Amino acid sequence: MSKKILVLPGDGIGPEIITEAHRILDWVIADSGVAIEVEEGLVGGISYDVHGEPLTAETLKAAQASDAVLFGAIGGPKWDGTVAYDKRPEQGLLDLRKGMNAFANLRSAVCFPALADASSLKREFIEGLDILFVRELMGGVYFGEPRGIETLEDGTRVGLNTQRYADWEIERVARVAFEMARKRGSHVTSVEKANVMESGVLWREVVTKMGADEYPDVKLDHMYADNCAMQLVKNPKQFDVIVTDNLFGDLLSDAAAMLTGSLGMLPSASLSDEGPGLYEPIHGSAPDIAGQGIANPIAAILSLAMALRYSLDMGGYAEKIEAAVANVLESGTRTVDIMADGCTKVGTTGMGDAILAELSK
Repeated sequence: MSKKILVLPGDGIGPEIITEAHRILDWVIADSGVAIEVEEGLVGGISYDVHGEPLTAETLKAAQASDAVLFGAIGGPKWDGTVAYDKRPEQGLLDLRKGMNAFANLRSAVCFPALADASSLKREFIEGLDILFVRELMGGVYFGEPRGIETLEDGTRVGLNTQRYADWEIERVARVAFEMARKRGSHVTSVEKANVMESGVLWREVVTKMGADEYPDVKLDHMYADNCAMQLVKNPKQFDVIVTDNLFGDLLSDAAAMLTGSLGMLPSASLSDEGPGLYEPIHGSAPDIAGQGIANPIAAILSLAMALRYSLDMGGYAEKIEAAVANVLESGTRTVDIMADGCTKVGTTGMGDAILAELSK
């Protein structure tokens, strides 16, 4: 039975990095003999320019009909403040996640041995680092109602966003975290702000009960989000799986990404209960370097590896890609964001060439 991947390059450096991931996908198809149909579409600013919408109904329908969606990046100064708020490129990604019911975002913070000295922390703190963030993606302050900007009777303007979680939303993302932990170090750290937020109180209650009733074999800790931020810098290797809400997951996973040396290194997966997964690098569109051919494509390539593992049942090829990336880095091949003394600097295509060559050995 054939499989289908929808490729959405997006804006900025998105097309450049997705081109390299697509080359790797072509190699996988040729080497495996598996029939994988690849379709390409528009999302974000480029979609707005062409269709007047950051995500069209047709593109969403194509995403829902796929086995996996490989996504690049969206947004840029061209659209900042020049389009209606509900038409901004970022809304296209939010609508895509919602339309795919992709509620569980998996973000890994892994330190490749060859990049241990690229981190802002000392080698002994991050060498061997392997954290998996499980971020709730469909609720919380990004989606809660009421929201908006209101003008009061006295003329005061008020911006309003609501942090809201139902128990079932917490349960389903916590279950993903516990299941992932069973395949790793059997340790979950649940992060919220139960000391000042009722949503955090409910979050802690639900996760605690689930841990005791369904996952007694998994160690469960609770931590306030501000302390978690401090601990990520102080002792990041204490963590195995971190499960948290939409806002805190957004902030904490980006902070952890820099422990590994570069945002350009880290992939992510957004999973639903049964439908296709959405796979994307966690970095943005980087408009300051777009078109220069220097962007690091590794996060996009590793996002493809996650798609092969979680959505296409091709875990063996995911492992091959991850090993190829590790070997290329060990050889000293670097893009500018991870460049070090004594290494060979390459551009976006050069890094893709090196990984393909390693795969072909």
